[in-house]
Amino acid sequence: MALSLTLHGAIAHLIIERPDKRNAFTQAMWEALPELVDRAMLNPDIRVMILRASVPGAFSAGADIAEFGAGAQNADWRIRNQAAIRRAMETLARAPKPVIAQIEGDCIGGGCGLSLACDFRIATPTARFGITPAKLGLVYSLHDTKLLVDLVGPAAAKRILFTAGLVDAAEAHRIGLIDELAEDAGAAATALAATVASVSPHSVHASKAMIARILHGQAEDDAETLAQFADAFDGPDFREGVAAFLSKRKPEF
Repeated sequence: MALSLTLHGAIAHLIIERPDKRNAFTQAMWEALPELVDRAMLNPDIRVMILRASVPGAFSAGADIAEFGAGAQNADWRIRNQAAIRRAMETLARAPKPVIAQIEGDCIGGGCGLSLACDFRIATPTARFGITPAKLGLVYSLHDTKLLVDLVGPAAAKRILFTAGLVDAAEAHRIGLIDELAEDAGAAATALAATVASVSPHSVHASKAMIARILHGQAEDDAETLAQFADAFDGPDFREGVAAFLSKRKPEF
């Protein structure tokens, strides 16, 4: 399947394991990804997930173009393939727990799309980024295009999409395509994951959901968000947080 999920304490690692093909995604891989994401999200012991390649060199080259030659002219195959990619991207983007993309090497096409669906992107200085449907005469979905625009703004998104060129890590960091540059992206991703895992999971999950609402256009509280705000004061995490503060100790959530 070329994808695996490993668990290390409160941190899950979703690993792309197809280095001989620069971690290009086959249809089977797109179809398998949602189940692995859901498995991590439904595990009560897991608080954060890292998406990474098994070895440095390529995060992912995106969809496996070799499959297009055999299947692109088949309408049923196209429908299944497009549905699999859409479900994979949306499942990752809507994951209730934080997801960190650990990027070491090329992050191209659908691989870059996967990183956009994560909450954080940490890359090595040698990483390269590109979203290149214009080289194939293809069009990205509105969902995936919105992820790009939300991160870098419309002008930078247009440059990336209209030129189909590659962006080096320094430029990607400058425009907001990645959050952090690190010589050791694995150590940086693990450190961030450990920090996120140490705080209140209730606060983290609710805050992620609030930000998603804002990105989808909600600007004012509704009954549900007001209830979330009020109910937190009755929750176990709040009680533990206050008790730890008063006792001058680290909270145990």
